[in-house]
Amino acid sequence: MTPAPEITVPTMVAATDQTQATAAPRIKLSPRGFSIDHPDPKLGEQLMANALGVADRDAMEGILRQLVKASVNGGKPCEVNLAFMISMVKSIRPRDSVEAMLVAQMVSVHVMAMRCAHHLAHADDLAQHDSAARALGRLARTFPAQIEALNRYRSHGEPAITVQNVKVEDGGKAIVGNVTQHASVIVSDKTPAAAARALRPAGSRRRHDAADARQDAQA
Repeated sequence: MTPAPEITVPTMVAATDQTQATAAPRIKLSPRGFSIDHPDPKLGEQLMANALGVADRDAMEGILRQLVKASVNGGKPCEVNLAFMISMVKSIRPRDSVEAMLVAQMVSVHVMAMRCAHHLAHADDLAQHDSAARALGRLARTFPAQIEALNRYRSHGEPAITVQNVKVEDGGKAIVGNVTQHASVIVSDKTPAAAARALRPAGSRRRHDAADARQDAQA
């Protein structure tokens, strides 16, 4: 009996080939600079521009040049750091030049923060420890601020509003719009007695109002 042909492996191979065809190419560093490592130069440039979220070659080369400088490790650019940074930029998916610049800053700040963390872990004296700790603290505070700036830009400056666990009882009404709730509201009146009545519970206030009306009728 001849077994049925296995189709899972070819399907997976085809999917892998398609993913590699659309993946951002790697950057090859050399003493003369850098180049996009792709068999088709034009396609490689297009894939890299899409990954960086820029619209033209000049912007792509500018962002790449800045990332190369930020990837420096041991006095020279590091292909491993650069590949990581480009991968992180692509995963965030910048949609225009502003987001491309901001995301490039974000991944650069992260790399520098990790570098400071390495220096902090290997500090030989108190001065080195304090210097690395201060730098790491500033970078760690900068990164979430960059995330917030990116979110604000993507939402066109409109604050996000999240409503959770909204429950409307029978006979109640749901309000759509801006609602300001105060802990207590005291409406002043001309007489202390009227102000005191305003602070009474609803049931007690109705009983006192009825008693006051009877007294006024008898008078």
